[in-house]
Amino acid sequence: METFARIAGTGSYLPERCVTNDDLAKLVDTNDEWIVSRTGIRMRHYAAEEQSASDLAVFACQRAMKAARVDAGDIDLIIVATSTPDMVFPSTACILQDKLGVKEAIAFDVQAVCAGFVYALATADKFIRTGAAKCALVVGAEVFSRILNWQDRSTCVLFGDGAGAVVLKASKEPGILSTHLHADGSYRGALCTPGTVQNGAVRGNPVLAMEGSTVYKFAVKAFEDLAWEALHANGLQPEAIDWFVCHQANQRIIMHAAKRLAFPDEKVVVTVDRHGNTSAASVPLALDVAVREGKIKPGQTVLMAALGGGFAWGAALVKW
Repeated sequence: METFARIAGTGSYLPERCVTNDDLAKLVDTNDEWIVSRTGIRMRHYAAEEQSASDLAVFACQRAMKAARVDAGDIDLIIVATSTPDMVFPSTACILQDKLGVKEAIAFDVQAVCAGFVYALATADKFIRTGAAKCALVVGAEVFSRILNWQDRSTCVLFGDGAGAVVLKASKEPGILSTHLHADGSYRGALCTPGTVQNGAVRGNPVLAMEGSTVYKFAVKAFEDLAWEALHANGLQPEAIDWFVCHQANQRIIMHAAKRLAFPDEKVVVTVDRHGNTSAASVPLALDVAVREGKIKPGQTVLMAALGGGFAWGAALVKW
């Protein structure tokens, strides 16, 4: 009998410090109207000085594990999607494993920037379908506030910190229906943080740079293409989708993509106004909010899609 991977629980965490657009206007030449009209973002959260990506991930994972009714002894795989790891190595997943008290589980990081969670979910799905794992933690965790250019008002207002997680369990009932991953490295300069460490010093630009119009145009088309790819792979039409959980980068991108797919507004999950762009944490954060608000219900079909630097992009179609 075929084995499937099902999402058994979700969890998320936002750092305590909430920063509004008015707060940012004191640091950079911007204002609330400018930010909201272009992005839909009203606030975001920043990690405390002593908080790392793994610290945020711990809270999200504990909440997901509680929702899934599993404990540390049940977890045999941990995949963390992050572009802001705790350190060069070991992986943030290994550090998280220790902080959660999980013993001997497979643990590694995935780097696909904002598409990282979907990439990690697709990877965990393969582990469970092949029998290599039975209970996985799939996490997106970011402290993007550490890599922002505070002189660039077009980018520093967009991002926030946070973590989201899901527990995937082996099941005889379909859960993850299909995943679809893509990448095109020729766009690597459109969204990047190109700095690196060499001989104990930073070499190159260590803060985020983005070609906004390039990202916007590519994202809208990518989300539309991903949706049709997932629908065709499962023999479905757009009306079969109950919820569209898109990467929360910009409300205009989300709604533009939804309109092109004829998804009504009431089927689109939007949290970017509260969270900003939390990169790899974006999709699982939005997913957890929708679950805990009672929107996503058992038996419903959820489409997740994300695009990140690289470009890397992907989608997952899920039966709840």
